[in-house]
Amino acid sequence: MEKMFFRRLIVKISVLPLLLILVVSLNAQAVQAEKDSIKFDKLEHDYGTIERGADGTSEFIFTNKGKNPLVLNNVRATCGCTVPEWPREPIAPGEKGVIKVRYNTNIAGTFNKSVTVLSNAANKMVVLRIKGKVDAKK
Repeated sequence: MEKMFFRRLIVKISVLPLLLILVVSLNAQAVQAEKDSIKFDKLEHDYGTIERGADGTSEFIFTNKGKNPLVLNNVRATCGCTVPEWPREPIAPGEKGVIKVRYNTNIAGTFNKSVTVLSNAANKMVVLRIKGKVDAKK
């Protein structure tokens, strides 16, 4: 009976360090993914109510939090009424960039559009949103 108790104790003691190593390595990976990410100052732009034909441009500023150059592979909108512009050259570590999004304000009514950003960062896909209401009067 004592032998069985000691065997179980030894197994438990030998498994504990393995679990500890696993937890530490997963935490390190999560911290690295956080560091190697693209970080936006904001994820949504609310135009509020704007007049028909007004300037429908908004800017999303981002920072390369990684150790390697950040490449925006593609930035796409949900429809043709929203046009994104983004830097085609790599963004150096620690540097900032801007994605400009232009909404066609000649279309009256409420809008809620998304712009998907695809990059080589750990968070490979980020969704930005624009919303507001274009007043039909003009």
